[in-house]
Amino acid sequence: MSYRKTLKLICGFAGGSAALVLAAAAADSRRSLGGEATGRDSPRFAVLKAAQPAWTPASHTPAPTGLSWDSNWDKRDPSALFNGKKKESVTEDPASEQDNGKPKATRNILLIRHSQYNLSGTSDRERILTPLGREQAELTGHRLAALGLKYDVLIHSSMARATETAHIISKHLPGVELVSCDLLREGAPIEPVPPVTHWKPDAVQYHEDGARIEAAFRRYIHRADPKQKEDSYEIIVCHANVIRYFVCRALQFPPEGWLRMGLNNGSITWLTIRPSGRVALRTLGDAGFMPPDKLTRT
Repeated sequence: MSYRKTLKLICGFAGGSAALVLAAAAADSRRSLGGEATGRDSPRFAVLKAAQPAWTPASHTPAPTGLSWDSNWDKRDPSALFNGKKKESVTEDPASEQDNGKPKATRNILLIRHSQYNLSGTSDRERILTPLGREQAELTGHRLAALGLKYDVLIHSSMARATETAHIISKHLPGVELVSCDLLREGAPIEPVPPVTHWKPDAVQYHEDGARIEAAFRRYIHRADPKQKEDSYEIIVCHANVIRYFVCRALQFPPEGWLRMGLNNGSITWLTIRPSGRVALRTLGDAGFMPPDKLTRT
């Protein structure tokens, strides 16, 4: 292939900057063979410099939001709790009391989106899993079992698709308690930003669903109780909107950004909450354990 054809090909695939780089390299190579200047005095560097935008710290450094991490986001920061208490005894050691009230265990919360379900159902009872959805639940259950973790509980939304998904997963996790919860039902947590045109709940639905889903967040997403001695692993099978809202709230991201994320059916989202209250997102919508032909987002 000629040099000119190669240059045109790169322009088509990578844009003008890549073509300039190739041209500079070729020109520099020819000049080097001819005994002309190389290195920083080479024309190659002039071409490369022209191909790159001017760099300044002001134009390339992200501006901080000015928002700091709220260490008492779950209202369980022991220092905040201790400062709010009245001293009961003059002989009581404040340092010892505060230390005894500190969480010592880490909570791991695995949020599972339900599997694919029958979209044509007119009621919740009819919106059961499809054959593919049941396969997805089996794959998720197998994955959770393969992780080899000691799960403490499997909580699920009371909606049909989440309940069925949880029961299939539970077959792979014998001995793990199943708990149903109405707070985890699907809904509209908060009006998304930017807005979308294909889904527009009314203000009443946001008002009602938002309060319920926030209540679910406060019930399940928080640091460990001081009495908890060992790290815990809890599974929650629920819905995409609920999971995305939980992630935004736990990471202290703007909650109205929840719809900017997408989750596959049967995927695993893993939140870790340290005793200090720090939160880490270990996985978001992990579905890599499923074959490509089993992946859906319905």
